[in-house]
Amino acid sequence: MNAPARRGPGKDPRIITLRSALESLIESLDATVRIARWEAGGEPIPEPLRRSAAQLQDRLGSANRLAGGRFVGAPAVVATSSAIREAVQQLDAAFVAYRKHVDAGADRKGEAAIELDAEVGRIKLDAHRWD
Repeated sequence: MNAPARRGPGKDPRIITLRSALESLIESLDATVRIARWEAGGEPIPEPLRRSAAQLQDRLGSANRLAGGRFVGAPAVVATSSAIREAVQQLDAAFVAYRKHVDAGADRKGEAAIELDAEVGRIKLDAHRWD
């Protein structure tokens, strides 16, 4: 049995890279939601939270580029990469919807944050699909 056949899909370097990009994207989306819900006039937004949210566009672009690749190989690797690709696409669509709501008016920001947070939470619940 060769080395790649003994590794599970979670050990494949392509899956590790793709999963890392997805986890970074989720972190930035979480930060964006937390900032959107932050009480004005309260405590200042922590710098790590601000930095993570500021990286959202870069992380979204990276995750989309990586997820856009075609994976071939063992069926388990292909299935895992497909699950991650689906999660990235769903998060991308949720962020686009969030931006549309926010751009439509400040009164929609809270509702948009709730919807984005719900989608991020749903994706987190599916994390077992790419382990």
